[in-house]
Amino acid sequence: MTTINIVEKFNLFSETWTPKIVSELNGQYVKLAKIKDEFVWHSHENEDELFMVFKGTLHMHFRDRVETVREGEMIVVPKGVEHNPRTNGEEVWVLLFEPKATAHTGNVEHARTVHNQKWI
Repeated sequence: MTTINIVEKFNLFSETWTPKIVSELNGQYVKLAKIKDEFVWHSHENEDELFMVFKGTLHMHFRDRVETVREGEMIVVPKGVEHNPRTNGEEVWVLLFEPKATAHTGNVEHARTVHNQKWI
């Protein structure tokens, strides 16, 4: 049981679309990610995903609409829902809550897929 300084953790890395694990609870990982521009369309068959915007503005694209998530706001993407997180050219910092078994890009294999997410 130690305090985690989120800003300090974000300052430890610069890669985008490469989540870093900072904690775990109840079978879930707490992850930090820096994102910029467009990711990849994907879904997670068995897991919901929580995205909380720590810095910047996230545009969560769904097949039928776009939800804008600003600093201090969050969105939960239900399991099975296809989505594509994007930004408008700015670097956005997000905090993620996901079950430990969640694959980075769901069932889609892409150049940005990260198989071995690291702890920081």
